[in-house]
Amino acid sequence: MNIPILFEDNHLLVVEKPVNIPVQGDRTGDNDLLSILKQDIKIRYQKPGNVFLALVHRLDRPVGGVMVFAKTSKAASRLSDSIRRGAFDKKYLAAVRGKPFRDRATLEDYLIKDTRENKVYTVSSDHKKAKKAVLDYEVLGEKEGLTLLSINLHTGRPHQIRVQLSAMGNPIYGDQKYGQKVNKPGQQIALWAYTLAFEHPTKKDMTEATSLPPKEYPWNLWQDGSLKR
Repeated sequence: MNIPILFEDNHLLVVEKPVNIPVQGDRTGDNDLLSILKQDIKIRYQKPGNVFLALVHRLDRPVGGVMVFAKTSKAASRLSDSIRRGAFDKKYLAAVRGKPFRDRATLEDYLIKDTRENKVYTVSSDHKKAKKAVLDYEVLGEKEGLTLLSINLHTGRPHQIRVQLSAMGNPIYGDQKYGQKVNKPGQQIALWAYTLAFEHPTKKDMTEATSLPPKEYPWNLWQDGSLKR
């Protein structure tokens, strides 16, 4: 599988994750992104033995876009610390059903995860297992009953964007888990990891990578201006 490389040096590997591939091995046994990248590094650099490549953040299996991996233990530790401190700037694009009540807003919800169902639910703030989830969104355009949103993620809860937008009344196009009442089986979820910006683990300067979604429906509704690849 040809994985587009957006940036690479001795410490980092930033790639564009394809849709519908797990970021690491799971019970399905399907080929995963981490294993593919390790094998690619092994071949490209003719490395003997095991290749070190650390997963420091995740994307849901059906979601594509920018991901960064650490090529050294020092980079892995420092990137993980940046994520814990909230110094990891993550922006997403999403095409949602309908139009949000406000053109821009901050969403704050409290979430719990049912591990048996692998599904996340919104709950009241006093729930003993609830975790706070915060994001900002801004409307970029509207077409054919869909709205394109830019999303700035402040917390990294599982399925956070999908759950919060669904709870708002605007499930993401193609989301089979949190928008099954309005989406048809087989539709690809329209959620994309658009940009990552973070402090380089050794150089200390800001590193940023951008990836635009494919020229497919519904993304192609906005290829004339809001999205340019």
